[in-house]
Amino acid sequence: MTDKMVMDFIVNNMSYLIGALGVLMIIMYLLVINLYYNLNYMKKRYKKMMTGVDGANLERMMIGCIDSIKAINNENEKLWAETKEIKDLLQRAVTRMAIVRFRAFEDMGGDLSYAVAMLDSNNNGVIMSSIFAREDSRSYAKPIVNGQSTYALTKEEEEALQQALQQ
Repeated sequence: MTDKMVMDFIVNNMSYLIGALGVLMIIMYLLVINLYYNLNYMKKRYKKMMTGVDGANLERMMIGCIDSIKAINNENEKLWAETKEIKDLLQRAVTRMAIVRFRAFEDMGGDLSYAVAMLDSNNNGVIMSSIFAREDSRSYAKPIVNGQSTYALTKEEEEALQQALQQ
């Protein structure tokens, strides 16, 4: 096609071309109006979202939530530290205890003598025993390390230690 043919086509079909351009313009105008309404609708929704339910700014609400979370995390860290301290203390606390009462002398009535084993969760502690006689009474304390004593234990003290270890 040459330039003359194109020009002849445009001149011969000018009314159709103007009509088609008019229709295209109306469609474009309707699209612009539709976009305008959609934009206004989105603006209203955005404004509503940013002001929140009770009128508070969403950004302020989010910052408040973040600050609250930081405070909760700090409190949790303190609680974890306290829990660790308590666990460490419980490792050294007396958690196993046994008592054996016995009659030290045949001429004494009742089981007035006793041996008490008190151990922590690592089987460390003490055995205390007391022997009552008519004239006097004597008390003894023997350290226990890892479930054993470096001192000789009586039968009753050994029994108290075994009962405590079995708990």
